[in-house]
Amino acid sequence: MYFLTGWPRRLLCPLKSEEEPFHIQPNSQRFYFAVLSETQLSIWFSRPSVLIVSYIESVKAAAQFGFYQQAEWKPDDSMIAVAAANGYILMFDVVGGGEDKYLYEPVYPKGSPRVKVTPEEQCAPALSLEMKRPIDLEAPITSIKSLQEDLLVSTADGYLHILHWDGVSNGRKAISLCTVPFSLDLQSARGGPSLDLEGLYIRDMEYCVTLDGFAVVLDDGRLGFISPVASRFTAEQLQGVWAADVTDGTCVAVNNKYRLMAFGCASGSVLVYMIDTTTGSMQLSHKLELTPKHFPDVWNKTGSVKLIRWSPDYSVAMVTWECGGLSLWSVFGAHLICTLGEDFAYRSDGTKKDPIKISSMCWGAEGYHLWVITSREEAELVENMEEAPPPTQTKQAGILQFHFIKSALTVNPCTSNQEQVLLHGEDRLYLTCGDPTQVPSSSSDGPHTPHPHNLAHGLEGSPLHHRSAPSPNSISQGLSTLLGHKHWHVVQIHSTYLESNWPIRFAAIDTAGQCIAVAGRRGFAHYSMSTRKWKLFGNITQEQNMTVTGGLAWWNDFVVVACYNFTDRQEELRLYLRSSNLDNAFASVTKLHSDTLLLNVFRDLIVLFRADCSIFLYSIERRHDGPNPSACVELLQEVSMSRYIPHPALVVSVTLTSVRTETGIALKAPQQACMAESIMLNLAGQLIMLQRDRSGPQVREKEDQKKLLPFCPPVVLAQCVENVWTTCRSNKKKRHLLEALWLSCGEAGMKVWLPLFPRDHRKPHSFLSRRIMLPFHINIYPLAVLFEDALVLGASNETVLYDGLQGPREGREPLEVAFPYCTVERTSQIYLHHILRQLLVRNLGEQALLLAQSCAALPYFPHVMELMVHVVLEEEATSREPIPDPLLPTVAKFITEFPLFLQTIVHCARKTEYALWNYLFAAVGNPKDLFEECLMAQDLDTAASYLIILQNMEVPAVSRQHATLLFNTALEQGKWDLCRHMIRFLKAIGSGEMETPPPTPTTQEPSSTGGFEFFRNRSISLSQSVDGIAAGKFNLQKTFSMPSGPSTKGSERWSKDSDCAENMYIDMMLWRHARHLLEQVRLKDLGCFSAQLGFELIGWLCRERTRVARLDDFVMALKCLHKDFLWPFPVIPACSTSSPFKDGHRKTVLSQRLLKSQSADSLLNSDMDTAPPQASARNSNHTWLDGLGALGPEPKEMNTSSSHGGPQTQEAFLSPLTNKTEECSIGSATDLTETSSMVDGDWTMVDENFSTLSLTQSELEHISMELANKGPHKSQVQLRYLLHVFMEAGCLEWCVVIGLILREATVIKQVVNFLDSPEVPPETVQSIRSGLLGVDAWASTDCLGYKPFLTLIRPQLQKLIETAVEQVQPEAFQPGASSPNSKLTEPQHGCPRAEDSRGPAPLGLALPSEPPGGLVTEDGGAPEEQEEQAADEGAYDCTLS
Repeated sequence: MYFLTGWPRRLLCPLKSEEEPFHIQPNSQRFYFAVLSETQLSIWFSRPSVLIVSYIESVKAAAQFGFYQQAEWKPDDSMIAVAAANGYILMFDVVGGGEDKYLYEPVYPKGSPRVKVTPEEQCAPALSLEMKRPIDLEAPITSIKSLQEDLLVSTADGYLHILHWDGVSNGRKAISLCTVPFSLDLQSARGGPSLDLEGLYIRDMEYCVTLDGFAVVLDDGRLGFISPVASRFTAEQLQGVWAADVTDGTCVAVNNKYRLMAFGCASGSVLVYMIDTTTGSMQLSHKLELTPKHFPDVWNKTGSVKLIRWSPDYSVAMVTWECGGLSLWSVFGAHLICTLGEDFAYRSDGTKKDPIKISSMCWGAEGYHLWVITSREEAELVENMEEAPPPTQTKQAGILQFHFIKSALTVNPCTSNQEQVLLHGEDRLYLTCGDPTQVPSSSSDGPHTPHPHNLAHGLEGSPLHHRSAPSPNSISQGLSTLLGHKHWHVVQIHSTYLESNWPIRFAAIDTAGQCIAVAGRRGFAHYSMSTRKWKLFGNITQEQNMTVTGGLAWWNDFVVVACYNFTDRQEELRLYLRSSNLDNAFASVTKLHSDTLLLNVFRDLIVLFRADCSIFLYSIERRHDGPNPSACVELLQEVSMSRYIPHPALVVSVTLTSVRTETGIALKAPQQACMAESIMLNLAGQLIMLQRDRSGPQVREKEDQKKLLPFCPPVVLAQCVENVWTTCRSNKKKRHLLEALWLSCGEAGMKVWLPLFPRDHRKPHSFLSRRIMLPFHINIYPLAVLFEDALVLGASNETVLYDGLQGPREGREPLEVAFPYCTVERTSQIYLHHILRQLLVRNLGEQALLLAQSCAALPYFPHVMELMVHVVLEEEATSREPIPDPLLPTVAKFITEFPLFLQTIVHCARKTEYALWNYLFAAVGNPKDLFEECLMAQDLDTAASYLIILQNMEVPAVSRQHATLLFNTALEQGKWDLCRHMIRFLKAIGSGEMETPPPTPTTQEPSSTGGFEFFRNRSISLSQSVDGIAAGKFNLQKTFSMPSGPSTKGSERWSKDSDCAENMYIDMMLWRHARHLLEQVRLKDLGCFSAQLGFELIGWLCRERTRVARLDDFVMALKCLHKDFLWPFPVIPACSTSSPFKDGHRKTVLSQRLLKSQSADSLLNSDMDTAPPQASARNSNHTWLDGLGALGPEPKEMNTSSSHGGPQTQEAFLSPLTNKTEECSIGSATDLTETSSMVDGDWTMVDENFSTLSLTQSELEHISMELANKGPHKSQVQLRYLLHVFMEAGCLEWCVVIGLILREATVIKQVVNFLDSPEVPPETVQSIRSGLLGVDAWASTDCLGYKPFLTLIRPQLQKLIETAVEQVQPEAFQPGASSPNSKLTEPQHGCPRAEDSRGPAPLGLALPSEPPGGLVTEDGGAPEEQEEQAADEGAYDCTLS
């Protein structure tokens, strides 16, 4: 409702005086404030906040009258009465300033466009005070109150004096308190005074207009209410009622709008009473008190209540205590702000501040400010921050002003059917809606919805149109997207309008949240969110000639205004079109006969509540007859309510709704659900409903008569209602929420009046009510309800501490330190779980199910379910007494109806303490069964959560058994993250860490960049061992000397204890999975598995070389790889015979270069020239060839035929490469960054040096063929990596298959060369020979694209067939040419090199051109690229080198 904002402001009195002010009293409009000190009466103005006049009593008169105590204004502001200590009432005339009309006027700089438009704008009037004859009442005065033409004064001798304001003409009457008959209610027998009131007097009193009587506090602390029997106050005609059992009353304040009396008590609580209309007795409505739950330190240490002040709109009450502090409550007890806790009470270092002590306070105009006078000792503490004045100087008096922003609902309740929160401060508006561009319209909202407003209202007012509107909830869905952020949209009110029409009294926002209208003292203005511009009246006279009386509302793009026209002295209803200029010429005006108090709009109806207690219904229709659209308004119906409403000011809000009690009719004719069915009146907190009377024969009459059905007598739906929300939209899928009525009831929380629908259109049970009122508590103050989204929007006060740059100076704290800076936060809360729970408590499970199913698509529906389980579980499991009818089993059964059941239970359990788990699982089922259900449903993440519960609730053997199940399933499905967690989990169980959650691994998992770096390194250090000989002696020995388990490096990663049985257990599972993948030829999955879990693939393959790593069916494997890696089967190039790239080396250069560019277009445009004809490549620039790894020292080497023997070639190339490397200072394999940057540099050199060369037609054709026969770049990197792994592990059959798919003749040649060496088992030779022959046969029949490549490797094939089979020793397997040193001989990885030199181009070829982050795995896009498969081995290789 009301929210504090910013820091308070201090007003300093310009007059130096020894006296401190101690009392402040506003006039009826709250524009003037009378401030009293002991001998001074001052008048302050509100805007600007300045002192206008001060009357200082002479010493002699002060001695006679005594010091001033209280002041009261005459209702027309022409006089002030001041009570003095010696029993005198001093009357002052407030006189206008004569010649100088204004004390302060605005001065605009020269050339400013602003001109002074109205006389009163921004001016403080000049006034003077003249004292009239004092009145001596001969007893100390305890209270003084104005009563229309009279002044009521109570004195300490027990009398009540009634004085005339003019003081002279009518003398005065005095009534003794003893003569007033008091009883507990007005029905008791009256035999004169029923209580002995001798010697008692009235300590405090206040008059209540709507109750027509006085609320009084007697000096013995009893509370009472005195009312006149007839209209005038005379001794014989007063009667009083007591409040039972209260004896500690201290002060009183009455609420005229809600007919409430708030009595402060010495205990620190405020008792709010109402008068029972039937018996006339005082009944306690509710209490305003601090709770020990929220204020454990101060709830019982506040002292007695000192002051209570209701806001001008009566929606909130401000309370202060003897010990200080301010606290704000809504009218029915919802607590909003308290300055006794949190940042108000503590500094940032935790020390406690003294609460601010207050001697007097009052609200400013429209409740935007609270004027506070602090008590004397406080004034020194909170003095301003300037240098302390020398002691000779007198002190300056200070008044504090607290700033508030308030909800538009407080004064303009018609905004309650909107789904936005609108708050207004003194000069700005706060909205929760976003930019118009952010509101998504659904696809079906095509061109046939001309304006967003029409979504909510239906075009041309047809209820049928609305029913068939394609997406009635699109606005609501737009709002859902706006809930995410905390920021307000702040709109500054136009200063020109504000200067002449301050304060803003009404504000309204349209349904789409795009237009806002505000009305101040006169006229109104509106603002568009899309254009971000204000529209003001062009003619200032028109603006000043009207004042808004009944409020503002939007209807489509019209502003609806109930106003008073000063020129014609006439109440009017006006509609202004938003898009045209703001001018009466464009307004549609309807004259009204009585003052309008409230206005509301429902679809195409306007409802007005008037001062004669009648309700008028008007229809609005849009007309297009003129150049601008206009609106035509006609009266439909009038309903007199004077029988039911004692005073028109008591009506808080009036709303038309489509809500009614018979849902049966709604089912027969759904289009009627959109019609105005009932009127809801909030009468002083009682919600009254008037339904259309359908009992008569009118129902069968023709269509247009339906609107005029009479209304039934009113029914009371609820008490203590502050706000009502209802919507005029309809949505078949969410009827429960859209046809419900939402109430906010102060401390009682919220209530919803929910319709109950029979399921499947069955006949409803006769005993089942059509609607049900469900109460529920929420933690925020509700300001708007999002109907479809099942959310309540609100706002809350937040504070920010500021300690200042230096400490307090000479004991004084600046205001900024004494008070925190206040901000207002947007809040929202889900309410669905409360409603579902209430329905389940009442055995309405079927209705709960219907409601929940309609909301199951909401993004936070799982959270709703969790909350419901959690709340019920906490209540029941922690209850001290046994619960006769527990709700948890019902809730559990209810949740099983939804697919979210398993995860809801486990999430709830993991957020609940362990002690409650047994109770929970007793209701929902055994966690082992739930775990198995998750596995069957393939919901592995949820199963993993259940595992943690099993670990805590079961013995280790059970959790290990379940963990193994889950681990195997996760491996099978490639859920690598989960696998890593499971490995950790199994380790934790094994190492006996039962109580703690599984520890995180100590070594870093390969992150996206980490793995990538390793892979670069890997490709550098290992490509030559693939290219040269399958592996250098050093590498292979290392491979063979591995332990029989996984590599020690791998097991160290998981646990320091490598002998642990757990490790063995996990390794067995990993080996089994790897075997399974290899048997099924799932190489891609095998690579992922190895990379993601750090599986030591090479070591394992070495052990399995003669077992599962053998390959029999080459053709099947080849097909599987094509499919797995998305690699296209090759096609025969048309001109393969004449291609200049026939020679294998050039092909390699070109294809690598193609890969580097990654796109045919850019390749053809710019990069083609980098594959030059051989002569110029050799002669024109030698350095790039050197840098890239030397095509060869001799030109003839480049064209060495493929049939050259392996060993000599290797010998020839080892030493030149070493020299070249040294020349280029590439350094060791670990200098990753240097290497990659050099590669990039070299490519640019290529571009510069050879940009003039061009390609022939046949070369271009060949390039396009190359592109067509290549798979994705990523697959190529992966295949090359796997090739390297199989090479190192000595799995030669696999190397041949991968060589075939990559069409790398060098690989085949290398393998065939190995087969010569005696270490290779004869089965392998046999297998490769038969495999290649099988591929040849298959290619001849099914895939001719492979034929050119097979022709290329024909010599190797021939050699294989000729080779004699020999038995050999494995130890002799290493050709001696390579040595550990050869690691340094590696050139950059970007080097295309001669096929005869060292095998294929290196594996990591195109890596430097790939940014590490841009890699995507095929198992769901994790950033860890497959290339990380090298992560572990890469690291491991590095250490060795």
